[in-house]
Amino acid sequence: MLLHVHNHANQTPEKTAYKLLPSGESVTFSELEKRSNQCAHLLRKCGLKRGDVIAILLENHPRYFEIALAAERAGIYFTGISTHLSAKEAGYIVGDSDAKILFTSGKMLSTALEIAAENSDLIVFVVDGPNEGARDYLAERNAHPETPISDESMGAPMLYSSGTTGRPKGVKFDLPDTSIEEMDSLTDLGIVRFGFTPDMVYLSPAPLYHAAPLRWSLSAMKLGGTVVVMEKFDPELSLKLIEQEKVTHSQWVPTHFIRMLKLPAADRQKYDLSSHKLAIHAAAPCPVQIKEQMIDWWGPIIHEYYSGTEFNGMTIITPQEWLEHKGSVGQAKFGTVHILADDGQELPPRKEGAIYFEGGSQFSYHKDEAKTETSYNEKGWSTLGDIGWLDEDGYLYLTDRKSFMIISGGVNIYPQEIEDVIVTHPRVADVAVVGAPDPDLGERLVAVVQPLEMSDAGEDLASEIQEHVLSQLGRIKLPKQIDFMPELPRLPTGKLYKRVLRDGYWNQDKKAYPDIAG
Repeated sequence: MLLHVHNHANQTPEKTAYKLLPSGESVTFSELEKRSNQCAHLLRKCGLKRGDVIAILLENHPRYFEIALAAERAGIYFTGISTHLSAKEAGYIVGDSDAKILFTSGKMLSTALEIAAENSDLIVFVVDGPNEGARDYLAERNAHPETPISDESMGAPMLYSSGTTGRPKGVKFDLPDTSIEEMDSLTDLGIVRFGFTPDMVYLSPAPLYHAAPLRWSLSAMKLGGTVVVMEKFDPELSLKLIEQEKVTHSQWVPTHFIRMLKLPAADRQKYDLSSHKLAIHAAAPCPVQIKEQMIDWWGPIIHEYYSGTEFNGMTIITPQEWLEHKGSVGQAKFGTVHILADDGQELPPRKEGAIYFEGGSQFSYHKDEAKTETSYNEKGWSTLGDIGWLDEDGYLYLTDRKSFMIISGGVNIYPQEIEDVIVTHPRVADVAVVGAPDPDLGERLVAVVQPLEMSDAGEDLASEIQEHVLSQLGRIKLPKQIDFMPELPRLPTGKLYKRVLRDGYWNQDKKAYPDIAG
């Protein structure tokens, strides 16, 4: 099987490697090969060598893949940065990663220049034409040869955790000592487990700065498939694109499912989804009722995996397995899962504890030896800080992140289960459950709810939500306080900035959240 863009540029030069929609810009394999080679030459001209780092501060942009691919074939680490961060937050990542170049767009240029003002040696390229204060990427790229650099070697992503529970950390792996044409573990996984082929059309509805969309998209193109990138997620447009582009494979997060299911029935049913052979979802636990509805709608094509940017292990579950083990994220397919108590002892089936992987990839957190050390136990098993349990057949069930645990009246409560119930209420679009300070209980449960219609916010809806919770959960898991927001601080990747919500209550400063209606 032919691997890498340069082979497909030779074999199928006019085939579409990727396109962005709804704008419609399309790039062929021949164009991608030439442009990524030119960019690799530019990286060398700027003095970057194997092991150096670049940062990419771009929305879903036509230049994203060529820059990542150039770094990957020049032995360079590439760090994608969320466009939703402030200049201070993004600047922290640029500085912490030791990036020598920052690629940005006109849209993000003011943020990039603010970062550069604090990093005097940083080179800033703007990728969509001349802009004052930054170097013109297109002009400088086009001055270089379209042929490969003489010293090609494999680079790698060095992506940062989302920072939803604290300051983001760079996840760093040793650079592969392999040819750029050799099979990598993720592409192999795509072929073996998810049926990736050169004929695939892969839909990516999420931001490319996130680990999964970027890595899976690069793998699809490495095989010769076509990637369709949504510039911004829209639930109905997603369905339209599956029909229009004859999408065969896709990847989602549970928030995407929830928003598609909230569409009017007529909108959900008017698109032909028959080309769609396999959908993957990950990044957060999916409420059982949501996944049941999705399988009823799309059929048994929805596969799920559990892993992290650290790729220290992975579980996978097919739709058929899930219907027999509802709520599970599957059995380990990379590494071995262990559930450990706080004292490090291994727990039996159906006992909840910290999730550890044995035998997965070795990783480190860039410039944070202490965090790296605390992620491993004395046996060399690693954890991402998630809590869960195994059934008798070795299927893993996620409970929540340990850092999200709420201790109320001396009882440990994980909010994920409560959130999964509340989000199924027909008038709820999104929800987060956090702990707020309480003089009697230590912490009280607060549900911060995004209604489908903000005009519904108020005591009546709050009472409905509480009754909905009590119909499925015990009273100890009932949020006594329901607050409303027009939109929760959720990343486009589906991850929630729960820390921001929680801090608002612990700081006792509701002025920071003027949109919260108690």
